[in-house]
Amino acid sequence: MSDIVRSISFADEGARDPASLLGREWLVTNGLGGFAAGTLAGIPTRRYHGLLVAALPTPLGRTLMLNHLSEWLRLSDGTRFEIGGQEQAGGGLEWPGVRHLVEFRLEAGLPVWRYAIGNATMEKRVRMLHRQNTVHVTYRLLAGETVRLKLRPALHVRPLEGSVHGDIAEPYAITGVEDRLEVATASDYPPLRLKIYGHRATFTLDSARLKNVHYRAEAQRGYADVGELWSPGYFSVDLSAETPPTLVASTEGWDTIGALGPEAAAAAEHERRNRLLAEAAPAARSGVGAELALAADQFVITPTSRREDAARARAAGGDVRSIIAGYYWFTDWGRDTMISLDGLTCVTGRHVEAGYILHTFGQYVHDGLIPNLFPDGSNEGLYHTADASLWFFHAVDRYLDATGDRETLAALMPKLTEIVQCHLAGTRFGIHVDPKDGLLIQGAEGYQLTWMDAKCDGWVVTPRRGKAVEINALWYNALRLLEGWTRGAGDEDAAHALAAHASRCQHAFNERFWNPEGDCLYDVVESPDLAGKDDPACRPNQLLAISLTHPVLDQSRWASVVDTARAKLLTPVGLRSLSPDHPDFKPTYHGDLRTRDAAYHQGTVWAWLIGPFVDAWLKVHPEDREGA
Repeated sequence: MSDIVRSISFADEGARDPASLLGREWLVTNGLGGFAAGTLAGIPTRRYHGLLVAALPTPLGRTLMLNHLSEWLRLSDGTRFEIGGQEQAGGGLEWPGVRHLVEFRLEAGLPVWRYAIGNATMEKRVRMLHRQNTVHVTYRLLAGETVRLKLRPALHVRPLEGSVHGDIAEPYAITGVEDRLEVATASDYPPLRLKIYGHRATFTLDSARLKNVHYRAEAQRGYADVGELWSPGYFSVDLSAETPPTLVASTEGWDTIGALGPEAAAAAEHERRNRLLAEAAPAARSGVGAELALAADQFVITPTSRREDAARARAAGGDVRSIIAGYYWFTDWGRDTMISLDGLTCVTGRHVEAGYILHTFGQYVHDGLIPNLFPDGSNEGLYHTADASLWFFHAVDRYLDATGDRETLAALMPKLTEIVQCHLAGTRFGIHVDPKDGLLIQGAEGYQLTWMDAKCDGWVVTPRRGKAVEINALWYNALRLLEGWTRGAGDEDAAHALAAHASRCQHAFNERFWNPEGDCLYDVVESPDLAGKDDPACRPNQLLAISLTHPVLDQSRWASVVDTARAKLLTPVGLRSLSPDHPDFKPTYHGDLRTRDAAYHQGTVWAWLIGPFVDAWLKVHPEDREGA
């Protein structure tokens, strides 16, 4: 993995632009949904930034346990240097360390900082232990004489989405035994356990409050942006080439924390990442492919909030896995999981975990729906989605193509059949098949059921009620897939009935969705939001009528749709969610929550849509893989 390095040099003083360093962020994850994250500058700008965001069991959820670490070096001549900093409300940016940062790099996806201070050169690394709420921050002297390192941890224990605003009413309780320190709140949160490894390590009890800490990204997003942190004191330790010190912060028990020292933990994580690459497809074992395979690892999680699921799965010889929809605030979402399962697990060789994910969501099918999402700290899903259950069929199809695992298919068949039958009969949120034409209708007042799901203060920005184009493309694909699987299981009568439903849907789709004026597809037909009219908005949703395993759109119209999408929606980094010629198009995504939600699916470019576009392009131009 020595060649998997991305480096940014700051040797040129002009490159150390504070705004740029505050705008660039790093992320390390732990396979549970927990993480460490911050800016290259080491100054928190978001409520989500912290060195330990622990994924705790229900009902706690993800929790900020260690927010910030102030760092100083004292050279042999007594000179002191601060390498971090903070931003004070009304007091400006305090960041003396900016002139000492000479390089930031990612080594196999993990962050490394290099500082030059006087005649000393120091390196800092952050890593988390896999499936533990434990972070290691390691410092190494690369050149110069031994110096003294001082570290002051600061915290405000709160939920991940909790506001930074508000005073910490009482100091946290501090307990120290030998080289172990515990900081506890009066609530149900576990204590933060701190331990430092290194030569001549000490802890000085010196509690302090860091007031008026400013979080500039929160201000830009329209949220509370000033808060305070509390520190129990500071650690001091020698920084030398021979004995690199490591600060450990964790919510795990002391026996778990002590099971792996810093060197053993680093070796274990290095070996784990090597295994990830060894198991991936050949194209994902080196270069950019390897970077993507390691990045994919951030999203595959063992959720901590659903202990009953884990108990059932492990009793049957399996396990629980899910896919987190993104960082920082997203949890595991059904739709995102099913769309990304192929790329995150099948292509990367994580076939067993892909099977676990399908079984995990299969257990949650209710009224023919899989959950839209699992809220943080909850073991109950929310079901307001019209497409996640249909993407489930796509994910099973991709999994079978990668593994040929008919045993998993047989186990999931009752759930897949239930989903289709519930859609035919009608289920929650107005989701049902129109008996007149076999097309799928979705929508209930006040709910956002498609992937274009922005909602703010009761305002559903893109409701898309009625017969949505991608919902019906997914429905047709699901019918055809289940038809094939049912026929393969020997049930010819059921397969014949599914084929009839699919044929009826396809016929109606090609009659109703073609928009001759736009030379593409309507986004929604018979929309209650448009008084029953059809919505001609040019959106990327129509590409699913071509890109899926079973395209619902007549082949004669594929090229027109792809050409229109290319001309109006394609950008170098993804597809626009709405054509720029539409009156509701928003050219930028910024501002407070309402302003951002108004643009979220009204022009904002989405990278995931490159997948359907490329699949559709290759169906039109099968010989042009290089162009795709």
